[in-house]
Amino acid sequence: MHATESLATHARVRSSDPFVVGHRGACAYRPEHTIASYELAIDMGADFIEPDIVVTRDGALVARHENELSRTTDVATRPEFADRRTTRRVGRKRRSGWFAEDFTLAELRTLRAVERHPDLRPLNTAYDGHFGVLTLEEVVELVRRRSTPQRQVRVLAELKKPSWSAEHGQPMTELVAAELRRLDATAPDGPVVLQSFDTAGLRRLRADLGDDGPTMFQLVDRASCDDHLLTNAGLRAVSTYAQGIAPSIDRILLRDAEHRMTGVSDLVPRAHAAGLTVVPWTLAAENTFLPLHLRSSDDPAAPGDALGAARLLLALGVDGVITDNPDVVVAARAALQDPERTRPMRVLSA
Repeated sequence: MHATESLATHARVRSSDPFVVGHRGACAYRPEHTIASYELAIDMGADFIEPDIVVTRDGALVARHENELSRTTDVATRPEFADRRTTRRVGRKRRSGWFAEDFTLAELRTLRAVERHPDLRPLNTAYDGHFGVLTLEEVVELVRRRSTPQRQVRVLAELKKPSWSAEHGQPMTELVAAELRRLDATAPDGPVVLQSFDTAGLRRLRADLGDDGPTMFQLVDRASCDDHLLTNAGLRAVSTYAQGIAPSIDRILLRDAEHRMTGVSDLVPRAHAAGLTVVPWTLAAENTFLPLHLRSSDDPAAPGDALGAARLLLALGVDGVITDNPDVVVAARAALQDPERTRPMRVLSA
């Protein structure tokens, strides 16, 4: 049975009300992948929180943006780990730093989270050192604790380079499948939805967990190497193992090299025709992330009209939005029902 054939038995992620995904929590306001970031996203009304998942040396699944740790933790300041600094190729990139696969979970527990974009989000640096590294299990426990009969909060877990991890001795897809079974989180309407850029990894998980396993989204990069996924044939192929696509916003809101918006694509209706949910990433409020006409000034860190971008995406029929600013998309969604409700929650970051 293909994934599209089992959609009727899946709890439909698509609904009349688009859902809001807190990207790494509410990372515009708190350091990403911290308990504070995830909690704030839920408080703002996010339906999902989105951890990135990497693997430790002892096979633990932890929430970090990537396996290189120096941009999001204080590992570079820890003399006891100075000899762990190394250089290796991860995918197509050669990176220098400290890598999760060289640390045990117990060692990662000693590190403290820091803001990944201190230049863009200087207020978030006030929280540097306050929070530790979370496991996938702890993130799942959080959404279960915060869910109610009236409102289910879920995890949209991005698996970082599972095929690369397997080639380096860490079978991520097997570890994820085993962990979801242990957590009783393999149902399509369960607390965890999976996504990855790694097509082969998602296919392995679908084969392992079955057509009645968790809902999955195929992430799609803006780079041309992913163009094949968005042809009509490519979308049909995705529908054999996933229930949705999570494309770059630039695949929907088209812009030129100077970041001027040039139009919108037909991706949303074509994906829907293939039976796929469409959940673009990543809407962020700072000018540097927005099309030129939605920027407020030349200051890359100043807030632009993210609300306008969110309303446009929702008007185009997306089923959800992955965002650093959950309050903005929640406000845009509310405006679909009540045009007077257009202001996001005000957040004091420090």
